[in-house]
Parts: sequence; structure tokens; C-alpha cells
Amino acid sequence: MGHPRRPSLLGAHTRADPRADGDPHPLGDLAGRASAVGVGTRRRRDVRDQARAACDRRCARARRRLGAMAVSMTDAASARPPADPLTTLLGSDRFAHAFTMTAFLVVCCRTVIERTAGIATYVTMVAVLSVLAVAVLLAHRRVISLPRLTTPLAVGFVGWAALSLLWNTDPQAGLVSAVSIVAIALVGVAIANTRDTLEVVHALANVARIVLVLSLALELLAGVFLDHPIDILGIQGNIASLGPVQGIFGTRNALGFTAVMAIVTFVIEWRANTVSPWLSLGSVLLAGALALLTGSPIVLVVAIAGAVATSVLLMVRHTRAPYRSAVQWTLGAAVLASIVLAYLLRQRLITLIGADNDINARYDLWLTVLRFVRSHPFRGWGWFGPWIPGDMPFSAINASLGTTNLSALNAFFDALLQLGWIGFVLFFALCATAFVRSWIDASNRRSVVYAWTPLVLVALIVYSFFESFALSGFGWLLLVVCATRAYEHQSLWEWRGRLGRM
Repeated sequence: MGHPRRPSLLGAHTRADPRADGDPHPLGDLAGRASAVGVGTRRRRDVRDQARAACDRRCARARRRLGAMAVSMTDAASARPPADPLTTLLGSDRFAHAFTMTAFLVVCCRTVIERTAGIATYVTMVAVLSVLAVAVLLAHRRVISLPRLTTPLAVGFVGWAALSLLWNTDPQAGLVSAVSIVAIALVGVAIANTRDTLEVVHALANVARIVLVLSLALELLAGVFLDHPIDILGIQGNIASLGPVQGIFGTRNALGFTAVMAIVTFVIEWRANTVSPWLSLGSVLLAGALALLTGSPIVLVVAIAGAVATSVLLMVRHTRAPYRSAVQWTLGAAVLASIVLAYLLRQRLITLIGADNDINARYDLWLTVLRFVRSHPFRGWGWFGPWIPGDMPFSAINASLGTTNLSALNAFFDALLQLGWIGFVLFFALCATAFVRSWIDASNRRSVVYAWTPLVLVALIVYSFFESFALSGFGWLLLVVCATRAYEHQSLWEWRGRLGRM
């Protein structure tokens, strides 16, 4: 047998060709697939182009509608008469800033204005400011909500004070005081409604720098350069012996409170990055030095209260939201327990800070005030504001104590004496709701500027336990501004809802 015959190459190739068995060629299959892909790509491109064209048509129609609206608005604006230049000026941001600065400066410098230019000058300046306040509010009426203009408690307190003129023992003097708190309240409402919190802080910081520098300059002039008291301002020139000093405020307690309030304002201003850190540092050092030079134990109490409130608020703000409510209640309970403990140890604490004489004199005065409250418990003796020593019941109170007091040295006792329990409840509720609202607001908002309102209210309320500062002048202006800002930030239902979640 011979070797098997090898197949020819042509035959082998022919049998290996897939077309020989009727199979499609691979290259032909790829070409078909590429053709199908090309058709799909063109189809998708056509769909995309159609969608884009439809979108362009919708955008063109929207632009035509907006153009028609703009034309109609332009026609309506041109149809209205041009704005009055005076209204434009009163409604401008620059005028609102100047008004705020002027109002803070005038009311803060009440003592120096009255002693150098007379009471009539100060009254005239406040009257002009109140008229401007009404004009500013009218110029901003399009952006101000009338129901949120100010807190109803402030309106109720002012209204009750005005109504008390009907049974006031000196209606003429009471009328002057009632008009004064109404005028200053209008100024505060105008400031709070036309400036935001940061703008209020910045304006108040500038005013605080002015009055503190002026106080230090006059104290140095009287105590170092002239070595002679400035009697018209009551400056004794004690700065050379490290105090006590009072500056342009008439009393060392008023200067001390202004310094503590200024420290809070300067720190908030610095944290908000609105001024140079060096300016803030210098301002804080100036205010701190003047607060120490007052040598007032009451200022020390106010400063401690402010420091505690700042620490607590800082802890709350840095707590995560799910745990914030528990932290709020825990810290609130701790603060309340501390207040009760301080009351139980009050005699030791009073001796420790050297306030025996001040507290004892105030205690005797408050007991005497309570005796006179029993005569008219609900309606009070009528609104006077600062006491008039020759009128009842102030003359009888001073005669029984052998002193000449110009107030009850406590805003709450003064409200109780002059406006009865009704006025006391209104004033207490005004302070309490303003503080709670502003505290909740500062706890839940990220911006540090919202911490200014509750911290200033803490200092103001604590100071009002030792002076009737919050019932007139600069203290009343601060209270109205803070209460209105707190009321604007939260409506009643928002406040109740947040309080319920705490």
C-alpha cells in the first residue's frame, strides 16, 4: 500500500472556507453591525436635535413672555410719578445708618447733654429723633410688615403707662415722662426695622468707642492734667488713684454697664469680621480698663453674669442639633440651681465683693417701696419715670429713709410702684420673652451676630435689678431694639414650636 494521497492546498482552502457551507463572511457581519450602529447613532442624534429644538422654542417663548412682562413693568413704573427726593433720602441705607448712629449717641449722652446744654435741649433732640423715626418708618413702609413692627408687650407697657396719667398725682410731669418713653420707643422701633442685627452692632460699637474715649479723656483731664474736678459733669478726677471713675455718665454704675455692654458688642463685631482685629482688641482693652476703674461691685456682678451667659451659649451653639435640647435644659437647671445657691449664700457673697453698703441701702428702699405698693396694688401711683422728689409717693419714701433717691434702684420695683402689678407683669413679660426668643434664635442660627441680642439682654436685665436703667433713656432704647429684633426673627408660633422642641 502506498502513502495516502495528500489533499491539494486548493481543496483544503475550499473546504475551510465558511462560505462553502453557506455561512456568512465575518467581515460582512461586522459591516452589517456597523451599518446598524450608524443608523442608531443617527436616530439618537435626530432625537437629540429635535429635543434641543423644542427646548429652544420653549426658551424663546419664555424670553418673549419675560420681555413683555419687563415692558409692562417699565410702563407701570414710568406711569407712576417719580419718587419724592425727601422720601428717597429717608429710605436710603446711608440715612438709616446716620440716624442709628445719631440716636444711639444722643440717648447715650443724655447726662452730659442735660448738664451742659439743659434738659430742654435733650428733650428737643429726642423729639426731633422721634419725628425722624416716624418719617423713616413711612419711607420704608413697603418693606415693613405692620403686624411685625414691634412686640405687642412693648405696646401694652407704653399704653398702660400713658393710661396711668388718669390717676397720676402730677399729670403734667407724668405726661412729659410718658411722651419721653413713647418717643424713645419709636426711635428703637425705627432702628430695629431698618437695620439688621449686624448693622445695629456696628453702629453701637462706633458710638461706644466715642463715649468711652471721651470719658477716659475727661477723666485724664480732670485727674492728671488739670488735677481739678469737672463739677458740671460730676467728674472728681480720681483716675490718678485708680478710681472710682464715672466718665460722662454721671455714675460709676452707668459707666460700668456701658463698658460691659461695649465689650460684648466689640467681641461680636470682631467675630463677624467687620473691623480690624487690632481695633477690636484696643476697644475691648479700653472698655475693660474703664469697667475696672469704676470699682463698682454691681458692675462686677453684671460682668460675671455676662461671662456665664456667654459660656453657656457657646456650649449650646457647639452642641449637635439632636443633643441641643437636652443640653439646653441641663444647663438651664444648673444655672437655676446656681441662682438658688447664690441666694442662700447671699450674705457671704455680698461681703466678699464688698457690696454691703450698696445692697443694704437698696434692701431698705425696696421694703419701703413695697409698703407704698399696698396702697394701689394693681394700677400703681401713675407713671413718672425718674422720680420727682417733691411728688407723692417719692417724697414720702425719701422722708421715711432720710435719703434723696431718684429711682427705686430696681427697674422691676419701679414698674411695680408706678404701674402696679399690671405694669409689672407687662414689663417682666417684655424682658422675659425678648430674652427667651433671642436665646433660642442664637442657639439655632450659625451666624455669631445673633448672640449679641441675648447677651446684651442678660447684662441689661441683671443691671436692672440694681438700677432702674431699663425704664428710661439708653436702657429703654436698648430694650426696645433687642425686643423688636427678637420679635422680628421669630413669630409667636415659631417661637412656641421651638420652645416645645427644647
